[in-house]
Amino acid sequence: MYKSTDKICDLMSHEEDAIQIISRFGLEMGVGEQTIEQVCEAHGVHTPTFLAIVNYKIFHQRAIPADIDIPTLQRYLLNAHTYFLDFRLPRLRRALIEAIIPADPTTKIPGLILRCYDEFVEEIRTHIEHENEGLYDEHVHDDQRITDKLAEIKNLIIKYYPSEGTKSPITNDQSPITYLLISVMSDLWHTQQDFEDHCAIEDDILRPALTNKQAPTQRRHALPKTEELSEREQDVLIQVVRGLSNKEIADVLCISTHTVISHRKNIARKLNIHSTAGLTIYAIVNKLVDINSI
Repeated sequence: MYKSTDKICDLMSHEEDAIQIISRFGLEMGVGEQTIEQVCEAHGVHTPTFLAIVNYKIFHQRAIPADIDIPTLQRYLLNAHTYFLDFRLPRLRRALIEAIIPADPTTKIPGLILRCYDEFVEEIRTHIEHENEGLYDEHVHDDQRITDKLAEIKNLIIKYYPSEGTKSPITNDQSPITYLLISVMSDLWHTQQDFEDHCAIEDDILRPALTNKQAPTQRRHALPKTEELSEREQDVLIQVVRGLSNKEIADVLCISTHTVISHRKNIARKLNIHSTAGLTIYAIVNKLVDINSI
C-alpha cells in the first residue's frame, strides 16, 4: 500500500492508473522528490482521501478509512465526469469513425455500430448529469447497465465487424485500417475498465461515506454466454429489426403482446444485445434479414 511518506514520483512512474488519479485530484506534473503528503497539502487535497483512491484502484484495498473527506472525493468524481464527457468519449468516437467507416460501403454494420455507441454516450451523459446534481442513490443500479452497453459495442465489433478488405493487396499484411481498429478496441477496453472503476468508487467509497454504511463486498458479474435463438424468437427479432412495435409484431405473428415482450427479453438475454442497432447487426450477419430491406 502507498503511504503519505512515499514519493509521489515513484507512484506516478510505477503505476499506470496513477497519472489519471492525480489529474482528477487537480495535481500536476513536475513533482520533484516531494512526498504524496507534501504534494497533496500544496494543492489543498485531503491526503487520506487521495490514498484511499490510489490504494483502492491499484491494490483493490477495501478497508476504506473512516476519515474520507466527502468534498474532496466529490471533486475527484466531478473531474472524472468532465474527463469522460468532454474528452475521452468524443475522442473515442472520432477514432471509431476513422477505424470502421472505411469498411465495405455496401454494408450498414459500421453505421449501426456507431449508432450503438452514440446511444451509449447519451445514456452515460444522462447518468452523469444526474450524479452531478447529487442524485447518487437514485442511480445506484444504472452503473452495470451502462458498462454492459460499452461491453456490447466491443463484442459487436469482435463478432460482426466486416473483415473483408483489411489486408494489403500488395503485401497481404494488415492494413492501417486494421491497426486503427486494434487501437480502438484497446481504447474501448480501457474506457470500460476506467468507467467500471469509477462506478466502484462511487458505490464502495462515496455512498458508504454519505450513509455511514459498510461498503459492499461483491459487485459486477460476468456477462452471460450467447445462446441460440428459437425459431419463434428469430421471427420476433426479424420484426423488431423491421421497426415494428410490440403490438404490430403480435398482430403479424398472431401471438399476444405479452408473449412478444417475453420473447424480446429472452432474445436480449441470449444474445447479450440490448439495442435495436445491435440486434440489426446480428440479424444481418446471420442472414435473417436482407440488408436492402432495412
